[in-house]
This record gives sequence, structure tokens and C-alpha cells, in this order.
Amino acid sequence: MTTLAASTAPHGFLSPTGVEIVFLLVGLATLGAAVVTVTTKQLVHAALWLVVALGGLAVEYLLLTAEFIAWVQVLIYVGSVVVLLLFGLMLTKAPIGRSPDADSGNRWAALGVAAAAAAALVWVVVDAFRTTWIGLDGDAPQGTTKVSGEILFRHWVLPFEALSVLLLAALVGAIVLSRKRDKEGER
Repeated sequence: MTTLAASTAPHGFLSPTGVEIVFLLVGLATLGAAVVTVTTKQLVHAALWLVVALGGLAVEYLLLTAEFIAWVQVLIYVGSVVVLLLFGLMLTKAPIGRSPDADSGNRWAALGVAAAAAAALVWVVVDAFRTTWIGLDGDAPQGTTKVSGEILFRHWVLPFEALSVLLLAALVGAIVLSRKRDKEGER
């Protein structure tokens, strides 16, 4: 009788499930890709590592049973935003190889700011969800299309549209900059 009770007991922090282990491993891989994204001196490689980091976030959403958010992550961020960045790099004729201009020499200050921001983010998340346990057993309405759509179209329509206009302005700006350089080169 004790073995049955032990097998149905809820798991805790020290006895992770397979999903939690995979979540941790994918999170570490995503963190590694993000670190390489901001530390590489080749801009095209940085954009490609950004694809890996954003894809890792999509996998994390899938593990949290938020399929709709995962596909939005893939379609919008991995598909659209990274393609927009690569087009911007191509249109502005950014250097393909190592770029000495990509390093401003403020690595230690940037590392300090990043560490402080990460510590603040971890503190806020831990403080907000200290007593909350998210069950991954299947009945998780948080990531469903209905709940996500209601939240998106009720509270986040204006920021979502503002972001799309900002991305369009960045693309138009890249085209304008590339055309000015072409005209200067022709003279």
C-alpha cells in the first residue's frame, strides 16, 4: 500500500519529471545560443544564432502546453523578424565577415547591466510565482487559442500593431539608406 501512495504522491523540486528535465536542457541550449548571439562579431552569424534562440523559446512554449504561442513564436519571430533582420543586413551592405565595428569595448559594463537585469527578472518572476505550481498534465487553459486570442485582442492590439509599423519603418529605412549609398557610389 505504501508503494501505491508513494507513486501517486505529487513530485517536488528534487524529483523532476522528464518534461522538466527537457525544459531545463532546452533552456540551457537557448541561453547558450542567446549568449553567442550577443557575443559574436559576425552580424550574419548573430542573426542565425538568434534563430536558434527564438526556436528554443518556441520549444519551451510547447513544453508548457502553449501550442498557439509556440507557433506564433515560430511564424512571427523566427520567420518574419529574423528574415527582416537579414534583409536589413543585406540592403545596408553590412560586412559579411568579422566586423570590428560590432564591438564597442564596453563588454564589462554590458555584462554588469545584463547580470543586474537578469537578477531583477529572476527576482520578479520568483516573487510573483512563489506559491504557484503549473500543472503540465493537459488541462492547461492558459495556452489555448481561445484564451490567448481573447487576451491579445482585448489588451494588446495597439502594442502589436505599433510593433508591426515599427518593423515596416525599419525595413523602409534600410531601403532608403541603401539607395543613398548607391547614388553616392555612382558619382
